[in-house]
Amino acid sequence: MEIKRMDDQMPFLLRYENVAWYEDGAVRILDRRIFPTKREFVTCTEYAQVAQAIADMVTQSAGPYTAVGMGMALAAYQAKDKPAEEQKAFLQKAAKDLANARPTTANRYAKVTGACLEKQIEAIDRGESAIDAAVDVTIASLNRRYGTMQLVGDRLEELIPEGGTILTQCFGETIIGTLIRAAKQKGKHFRVFCAETRPYMQGARLTATCFAEEGFDTTLLTDNMIAYAMEREGIDVFTSAADSIARDGHIANKIGSFQIAILADHFGVPYYVTGIPDAEKKTKDDIVIEMRDPEQVLTINGVRNTAPGVKAIYPSFDIVPPELIRGIVTDRGVFAPADVDRYFDEGEKAFY
Repeated sequence: MEIKRMDDQMPFLLRYENVAWYEDGAVRILDRRIFPTKREFVTCTEYAQVAQAIADMVTQSAGPYTAVGMGMALAAYQAKDKPAEEQKAFLQKAAKDLANARPTTANRYAKVTGACLEKQIEAIDRGESAIDAAVDVTIASLNRRYGTMQLVGDRLEELIPEGGTILTQCFGETIIGTLIRAAKQKGKHFRVFCAETRPYMQGARLTATCFAEEGFDTTLLTDNMIAYAMEREGIDVFTSAADSIARDGHIANKIGSFQIAILADHFGVPYYVTGIPDAEKKTKDDIVIEMRDPEQVLTINGVRNTAPGVKAIYPSFDIVPPELIRGIVTDRGVFAPADVDRYFDEGEKAFY
């Protein structure tokens, strides 16, 4: 049965096969570390390689939600010749390993691997393909996320003035694609300034590429040019996605988001965060900040820029306090950070 897909009119980066895809005993993941200079894919033939690729940021932002699901299909392929109970045990371990590839978003990855595991066990019990079960769950998850985030993108588009200018941080994945799609459908025009997002440069390589590819007036800023741009370039809106949204209104996003939020507050630029709140994260204390290899700060594209003996730190995420956020844009409306817990008044909604 052909499944309707929700990636129509999306930039190259956001088409399903270009995120992560299982086929014939392998998962192929677009290497975002070198995109757009090179369009190359990392091929994984074991699910542990998928987990490592996520840890190594071959894919990031929402890309791992797709990768862990396709990784579960690969795990099923690896275990397909084992007895049924051994297959189930292998898949249970794979679900845990893939979900914990990165700590800050482990709860979100676990929703995908858990859903795959449930359907895979049912498939094994019926004598059906656990591989197909995982692929079907992952595509359904993609469709659900793209469809839900289109509601978010539509609301964000309404907050941007015609002919205005927005500033982004890092790569918001589906919100970038759905905002682009919403703006193009309405014929709205706006300028985009993208912070480069050191040390992995997602803003420069990924966000800027998506907007430019779709015909938007796109300008790159180094991370230390934000105050200049807010003072002199007429920034109307600062917006970012969030890797975690706690129920107390704190959010976690790529390192650098906190300082941009402070500058936005100083210059009177509203900061709108996009995403779905995390039901299980009550306060900021439930958000784990991933600390990455400092070597990634000391080098750019493999070239070391510091003298021997210079040290570095690399916290992946900032936690931004609610008083710096104008609104949290969700599929159920735009919430003041202090009221974001009301998102769950209608109950939890399947998203991942």
